[in-house]
Amino acid sequence: MKSIIKYLGVAAGVGLLLSGATSCKEEFLETDHYDVVDMDALYSNDANAIKGMTGVYDMMFPQDETDGDWGFKPNLFVGCHPTMDTQATGWDIAWCNQAWTGASTELNGGWLHAYAAITRCNDYLAGLEDAEKSVNVSAETKTKLIGEAHAMRAFWYTWLAQNFRRVPLLKTGETYTENPTKPRAATDEEMWKFIIDDLDIAVNNLDWDPFQNEAGRCTKGMALAYRADANMWLAYWTKDNNYYKTAKADLKEILEKGPYKLNKSFTTLWDPQSAWGPECIWAEVLDEGSNWNGWSDFTAKFNLKWYVACPENGGWGSLYLSWEWYSCYEHGDKRRDGSCCTGAVPEEVMQKYGIEKSDYVWGKNPYTQEILGITKGADTKTKQLHFYNGEYAPAIWTTKLWRASSAELFNWARGMWIPSIIYWKRLPNVMLDYAECCFNTGDESEGWRMINELRERAFGNLEIGCEKEYAKNAEYYNQLANFYNDDDGYFNGDVKKEKFKTDRAYPIPFNTTIVTVPDAKEYYTQLKAKKGFESDVWKVAVNEERRKEFNCEWSLCPDMHRSGYLGDHINHNYPKDATSGEALTNYPWTPRSYDYKEDKMVMPIPSDELIKNPECDQNPGY
Repeated sequence: MKSIIKYLGVAAGVGLLLSGATSCKEEFLETDHYDVVDMDALYSNDANAIKGMTGVYDMMFPQDETDGDWGFKPNLFVGCHPTMDTQATGWDIAWCNQAWTGASTELNGGWLHAYAAITRCNDYLAGLEDAEKSVNVSAETKTKLIGEAHAMRAFWYTWLAQNFRRVPLLKTGETYTENPTKPRAATDEEMWKFIIDDLDIAVNNLDWDPFQNEAGRCTKGMALAYRADANMWLAYWTKDNNYYKTAKADLKEILEKGPYKLNKSFTTLWDPQSAWGPECIWAEVLDEGSNWNGWSDFTAKFNLKWYVACPENGGWGSLYLSWEWYSCYEHGDKRRDGSCCTGAVPEEVMQKYGIEKSDYVWGKNPYTQEILGITKGADTKTKQLHFYNGEYAPAIWTTKLWRASSAELFNWARGMWIPSIIYWKRLPNVMLDYAECCFNTGDESEGWRMINELRERAFGNLEIGCEKEYAKNAEYYNQLANFYNDDDGYFNGDVKKEKFKTDRAYPIPFNTTIVTVPDAKEYYTQLKAKKGFESDVWKVAVNEERRKEFNCEWSLCPDMHRSGYLGDHINHNYPKDATSGEALTNYPWTPRSYDYKEDKMVMPIPSDELIKNPECDQNPGY
């Protein structure tokens, strides 16, 4: 079993601190870069160099200094909400109707966080690539750490570029102390080729298995996947299909030479036991670290369940899923039930709109065994198609993120450990990207083969006979139930709950017989005609599969944008609808009043950056 890289606590121990989070954010510029040990000590031997790289990885977690919600905000807001498949209420609703602006705090927080991470990469690389400073670091260790640092810098620039398009480029050793202002990359080619140069080094320096066998480190597979991603963005912006050929080669290498294989069961992917499983290429696992029993600014780490859980079960309700998304699944596609739970909406109301009632996620979270709306009893609003919590939102909640612990039974005052898996790249990302590259390079049969292969897993044909293999996953949820059943005062107030069932099989049963999976080309040809999509059938197929596979994953919106499908998706899956107010109670479809604008899919440069960096210009549309 692989060990797991230890992120927390190491960065401070070796003195690796934030030294710059925006082009001229003065308080960062005035901070000593290294206040515990001298910078050169990071490169005095292999052990210290590895600790220094851990300080670079530490930026994958939220940071007080930049954005305490990194990992949830802004990732959900730019990665999912603009598709309307995920939705919000309150001040977050702007992210569902293209009303975001350069003043949006989530954008500025993400910008600051990314540049703080890039600065760490640059400072670290400046010393590690200096032959004199790093003379006592072994050649093998240096090679691997240089590859990891370049991969990490590419990751952060990818997040910036896919959201803001062209951004200022800080190179190794560069800081804004000497260059207080800096223009954006002049062209898309300059932007993405800078990222590709980093990934070239990473691909050459890294192996398929992580350095020191520590899951969580960058690998050759991660670097290849992001290099393919970069070339696909270049193809999108330049309209040059040769970039698809380059991307296709990288993706094919992952599929043919990489160690990855699909999890047999889609539904198990977000179980704590599945972290860094066989299909995981790049991920982070958020937990509360040492903050076991209290509220902290690092809310995304251990309070993620409260962000996404049903408000009547103790959650905030920052995330809802749409009935349009719920209804996009074919009968028998297990990805729907493995991704959500719905209110116990009367079946006749659902049937009126052709919505299928689930046997496993209707009215309950099958993993935590919480009944939706139990704190409200007969007065619950979860049995409405649109749940009312100050505003109307679909009565559907994610179980990808609200899965491993109860939002209700421990409520706000008592933290409970909840590992939350955030996938950035997994094998299905590569498979659908490869399919898209195949279609764009005239290899249509291979593209359809790849989609159909993924659909076999989606319909449960890979999980037959896997009960023993996933017995530990079921055991976790039984242990959780025993924990909640322990009558030690942790129940909500004075209300006694019915004991949770234990010794259960896995919450969503595995298939026991092979089912016939509809052919992708035939199915999506019919769907295109039914919905009136303007895109080619293959583009509908690739992106509708992404909707089904990657809901509540931060890759969804960027991948659909890069494919040129977002406008088609919004206009046909979410046609304009003026239904509002109480009329939404027993009406499922999402009201949309705005006209989709393609320019809006490139985010505005944060206003704070424009004020402090006059050489940086704003994107069109803002």
